[in-house]
This record gives sequence, C-alpha cells and structure tokens, in this order.
Amino acid sequence: MTYAAENARLHRRMQELVKEIAELRGRGTGEQLELELSHLQEQMHALKRRLFASSSERRDTASAEAGEQTQEQPAPTKPRRGHGPRAQPALRRVEVLEELDEGSRRCGACQGQLEAIAGMTEDSEQITVIRREFVIQEVKRQKYRCRCGIGLHTAPGPVTHLCGGRYSLDFAVEVAVDKYVNHLPLARQRRDMARRQLDVGTQTLWDQLEALATHLQPVYEALRQYIVGADVIGVDETRWQLMLKKASKKWWVWALSVHDAVWFGIDPSRSAQAATSFLGDFHGTIMCDAYQVYDSLARQNPELSLAHCWSHVRRKFVTAQAHYPQCKEALDMIGDLFAIERKTLPPELLSGDAKVQNLEERRRLRDSESRPLVAKLKAWALAQHGLPKSSLRKAIDYMLGHWPGLVRFLDDPCVPLDNNRTERALRAVVLGRKNHYGSRSQRGTEVAALLYSLLDTAVHNGLDPSDYLKRAAIAAIEEKRVILPIAA
Repeated sequence: MTYAAENARLHRRMQELVKEIAELRGRGTGEQLELELSHLQEQMHALKRRLFASSSERRDTASAEAGEQTQEQPAPTKPRRGHGPRAQPALRRVEVLEELDEGSRRCGACQGQLEAIAGMTEDSEQITVIRREFVIQEVKRQKYRCRCGIGLHTAPGPVTHLCGGRYSLDFAVEVAVDKYVNHLPLARQRRDMARRQLDVGTQTLWDQLEALATHLQPVYEALRQYIVGADVIGVDETRWQLMLKKASKKWWVWALSVHDAVWFGIDPSRSAQAATSFLGDFHGTIMCDAYQVYDSLARQNPELSLAHCWSHVRRKFVTAQAHYPQCKEALDMIGDLFAIERKTLPPELLSGDAKVQNLEERRRLRDSESRPLVAKLKAWALAQHGLPKSSLRKAIDYMLGHWPGLVRFLDDPCVPLDNNRTERALRAVVLGRKNHYGSRSQRGTEVAALLYSLLDTAVHNGLDPSDYLKRAAIAAIEEKRVILPIAA
C-alpha cells in the first residue's frame, strides 16, 4: 500500500470516528473512540515523518505543553559574535624570515641603499600546513669487521611488519589510521597517493593492513581480556556488510566497552552463541538494550545480571510526546534521575579511598532520591491509558517489561544509568561502514575489528593513534610483548 492510499484511509477513518464521537458524547463510549482517534492521528504523523522529517531525540516541549500538533520550528540561536585565535601549544614552531629582494632595497626618498636593522622585525603568526610527501628511503646497513678476520657484522635495519616488503611500518600505520580513524577507503587513499606521485594499488595497501594486524593479534586478545575482567561492561551491536562476489551478506559488529577501552568483534550471527563467544567467561553485570539474546544469556548463566538503559526508555517517551502531552511528566522524572547521577563523579574515574567514598555517596543518593523517584515513575505509568499499538502504550510496556534491569542501578552504585558510552563507541564503525560499505572477505572483517578496537581505544585515551599503533607493532614484532592503549 502506498503512502497516499494509507493517508486517505486514515482520513476517512478519522471522519467516521469524529462523527461517532459527536453522536455518542456523554454515553460512555466516547473516551474509547477518542483514544482510537488519537492513535490514528499518531499514525498519520508517523507517515509524514517518514516522508519529510528526520529522526531526533530532542523534545518538542512547546507543542507538547500546548497539547496540539505544530510544525517543528528551529530553536532560536544566539547571535554569533565571532571568535578569537585559539592557543596552539602543541604545534611545532618554525621561524620564517621575510626579506626584501635586492631590487627593492632602495629608499623611496633618496634612493639610498636600505640596510637591515639587526634584531628588529615585525612579527605575526600564521598556521600553515606542510604537505605530506612520499619518498624512497635508501636504507644502507653499515658492515663491520674485526681484525681477527672471523665473520662480518651488519647494523640492524628498521623494524618492518612485512619481511622483505618494500613499504615501511610507518607507511602501514598511516594507511590503517586513514582507513579506521579518518574513514578513508583504500581506493580513495590510492587516488590521493597518486596525486602525490606515488603509484600504488589497493591490493598493496590491503597487504600492509593484513600484515600489521597479524602482528597485533595478541594485543587485540589482551584488550578483550582486560574488558571482560571488569565488573560492569556495556554491550551493543550493529550491522556490518560482507561484500562477497556472489552476494552481500549482513554480518554484525559486537561492541564490548568499559570506561577506558572498547573491543569490537564481527560475526555472521547475532545469536546468543555469538555473544557467548565474545563474552567468554564474563561474570558480572551487562549494560545493554532490550535485545532478547541478553535475556537468554542471563537465563543460561546465573552469575550474569542485566542492567537496562534509561536512555532507550527516554527515546520512546520523546517519540510519544508529540501526541501524548502527559509524557512530559515521565520525561521530567527521567531527567531528574540523570540530574541526581551528575551530583557525583563516575566511580571509574577515581581510585583508592576517593573511589570508596564516591561509591558510598552514590549509593546514599540513589537510596534517598532516585528510589522514590523511580517508584513515582512506575505509579505514573500504571495509571496511564492508551491503545495497545499506540506510541504511549509501547513506551510504557517497554519500560515496565524491562523494569528489573532498569532498577538494577539502585542496588549497585557501579552500574550506570545508560549505555551511551558503548553506543558512542560504535560511531566509528558506523562512519566507516558508510564510507567503505563493509569488508570484501572474512579476513577483512577480522582486520577491521582488530584495528577499530585498538585505534578507537587509543583515541579515547588521548593517545596519538599513529604513534600508539607504531609502538605497539614494534613491541609485538621485536620484543614479543603487548602494549595496551590504556591510560597513556
């Protein structure tokens, strides 16, 4: 059925209901008809949004408070007053002296020779760029001999990720960072390199990534072990495309996160078996959404508990608020929950006695302020009426259906209110997916998961991704040890 036909059907049904309400006003059935009319108006609005509007979690408070449908107006913005120069303490400074050429060193009044005044210049600053350049580095390894005449000694060459390869480790690292941090597909990198006089194919670029990932595999595994060793972790998943020759297949990226690290695994399945393979022997609390696989994991493993995300609940009430103004009460109460959380620092940012005191303060605030507020929100939800398929009913059913996981934070001060940290971590994967669509082979999915994990964690911890990846690769190749991108 087309949108136009569905729209026409809804209009006809609305006219019939309005007529029936007018006839039955005061006979007891009008309230039910009004609910159905509200639901039909909601369906029409949803059709219009699918055609013309973009999704958003922002609350349209003006129209919700007025109880009427209004065209969304952009929020008024303050007049821009310009901006001043930003301090750049990290940039290297290069001094450039601008001088007059010989023909211009004449006085305009007497035509005498101009002489430079030592130490006097007119100074200013400019931020400029030194263009990237590809060069052939001729490596000469010095040979040594001893007067005893027994054997020759040769200076070691630079550490390389590809034995006998022509491209340096620095080159491989830059290709990895450009693809998995800057989201540049290999074909686009190849064209940029061609403009800089380097003739290279995408297969050669892929060979650099594959060899680099092979050396970094132990680091990738150690990162997963670090995350599953925590008491509370966030878990989420999103789709990934495996572009085979015959057909494209939908795979899934699983994300595991703690406050200072994220780990990605890519699998063809979104099943409980796939989640189990990534979580391993994890025992603790999983912060997740309402995907049924997590319920299955909790049933199979009694030492695993689930905490559900209040941001997901909030989004559903934001959607319903346009047609059910009473949702403002729920949204205000959820906002108050987050405001209470902001009264204390996240415990993972502290250590020692400060962390213990922080956890005790958080537990006290949740018992004295959050617990009564949650009880009030539940009572409000039970008092509401709405048709089964309406957005109000869906929001309430979602919240009440996952109530045990939503109130888990009341008993454990280490459990956060939301899973936003994990969802933000998935942004890098989603941006990459939009730019290079996915992977062309199963090995490509493994390399993507590994490099996204290491580079995203490095960026999150304030490390330079190129510098970290090079140091980690050298340690893995030369010293056979692991350097995690945790706590610079």
